[in-house]
Amino acid sequence: MIIAGIDEAGKGPVIGPMCIGGVKIDESKSHILKVLGVADSKKLTPKKREQLATQIKKHADGFFVLEVSPSQIDELRKIMTMNEIMVVCFAKVLEQLKPDKVYADAADVKAERFAENLRSQYAKSSPAHAKKIEIISMHQADAIYPVVSAASILAKVRRDELIEELKKEWKMDFGSGYPSDPKTRAFLLDWAREHDGKFPDIVRQSWQTVENIKDELKKS
Repeated sequence: MIIAGIDEAGKGPVIGPMCIGGVKIDESKSHILKVLGVADSKKLTPKKREQLATQIKKHADGFFVLEVSPSQIDELRKIMTMNEIMVVCFAKVLEQLKPDKVYADAADVKAERFAENLRSQYAKSSPAHAKKIEIISMHQADAIYPVVSAASILAKVRRDELIEELKKEWKMDFGSGYPSDPKTRAFLLDWAREHDGKFPDIVRQSWQTVENIKDELKKS
């Protein structure tokens, strides 16, 4: 039986893309992931994640990382919620992997609802397979199932690579890109001051953080 794991990195940042990673492996050899030391990507150092990503790609039967740009996220948010966007993105990764069973990190307060929505979305492109596939959606699945941890690692490593590329391209260190990061907030505030309240295309314009900074500038 071929199993797969799907997880995201970068759902919450105001700067940069979101990456959804997927890894598939024959269940009979999935123990290899544990032997490698695969774990929740948030608990690993960047260097360890990079080392594991190389090993995961070597031992997996397939992998795929979907990259969703800030502008794509902004456009999608005009017609759907962030949870609905996650369903669409997870389904796109599922289309690439086509496993017998998939473990997905639930991007919804109700994990079972996320699994149902994922199946419905997947059925639009693969109706026959959507009826057969077993979908298990859980909160913190990346800490429970090694195959989801592996997907999380690939997603996180790819997003980190893209963030570093953006920093070089823009010749600026804007931090992690998360709204809670003081360096990220300072970058956004300075940029908005210098460009009449406008933001570059690496920023998710639909984020509340952007609106808050605009309001802050109006008051100053």
